[in-house]
Amino acid sequence: MMPYKELISQIGELIIKGREQSGRAVNTILVQTYWYVGQYIIEFEQKGDAKAVYGSELLDKISKDLTFKLGKGFSRSNLTYIRKLYLAFPKNQTTTGQLQISETLSHKLSWSHYFEILKADNALEISFYVKQCEKENWSVREVKRQMKSMLFHRLANSKDKAGVLELAEKGAEIQSAIDIIKDPYVFEFLGIPQQHQYLENELEEKLIQNLEQFLLELGKGFAFVGRQYKISLSNRHFFVDLVFYHRILKCFVLIDLKRGEIEHNDIGQMNLYLNYFAKEENEKDDNPPIGIVLGAYKDHILVEYATENITNQLFVSKYQLYLPDKKQLQVELEKLLDNDAKQL
Repeated sequence: MMPYKELISQIGELIIKGREQSGRAVNTILVQTYWYVGQYIIEFEQKGDAKAVYGSELLDKISKDLTFKLGKGFSRSNLTYIRKLYLAFPKNQTTTGQLQISETLSHKLSWSHYFEILKADNALEISFYVKQCEKENWSVREVKRQMKSMLFHRLANSKDKAGVLELAEKGAEIQSAIDIIKDPYVFEFLGIPQQHQYLENELEEKLIQNLEQFLLELGKGFAFVGRQYKISLSNRHFFVDLVFYHRILKCFVLIDLKRGEIEHNDIGQMNLYLNYFAKEENEKDDNPPIGIVLGAYKDHILVEYATENITNQLFVSKYQLYLPDKKQLQVELEKLLDNDAKQL
């Protein structure tokens, strides 16, 4: 006979699972409903029935009437994004010629996710954040942070046009070491003032104190191993600032932090760490380790010469303690897409 405690446990698990499933179902139905509401608004406008009520005035009137009829949830702001939802995810045409709701709407995202994502400036950016939310199960708070840090633009500006389009279509796929590298990394969550003369160990300490946010910035697959990881060679001791293990790439990731500009000897030191880990720390099934030297500044020419002929997976990136300039990154992305278009 089943023990009573086990009975209660099984019933509890069943109810929790049912609540989660019903919650997802409610979110899916709400998003689909709002898509159809957006369709009604757009089709009403396109038929010319909105001539008596122009632009925002139409949404104001709809908001007032629906609120009176149905209660809260139909503010002008909400209706603006409901309308945008339909425009961002157009309807599909079936083989029989019938039109149906867009297949690209995700069942994993809530309306709150879409509300934030639809604040993006272009279709490529919207598509990217939808895919990343699906892949990494971002909360609404996490997607807001990634959008503020301009994640799409930071990743896109390191690619060509084909790479940008693939990024928007599939999200950030991790298949090799280069796929986990960002330049710059953004540590605005540390709250360090720009003029503050912090030390390297202070930066490291703050990153550990904010490990959840740090892992979100690093991206999917990182598992924290330790800080000030001790390496002993010929009676000398070295310490790697931060060590992670990447579950997808199946390798160690070593990070060394530099408060100022990255020097050539910093790169040489990281190369030493990588050689040590490859021979002394790697297990049989581990892939070669990855090293990232992170500094506030880097000289691209110096980095090019210092890393030439290094066979290890060693990367040099910048970090910044404040959010990137949105307009500047947008201009750089548009220039990239425009230049590549001219070359095609």
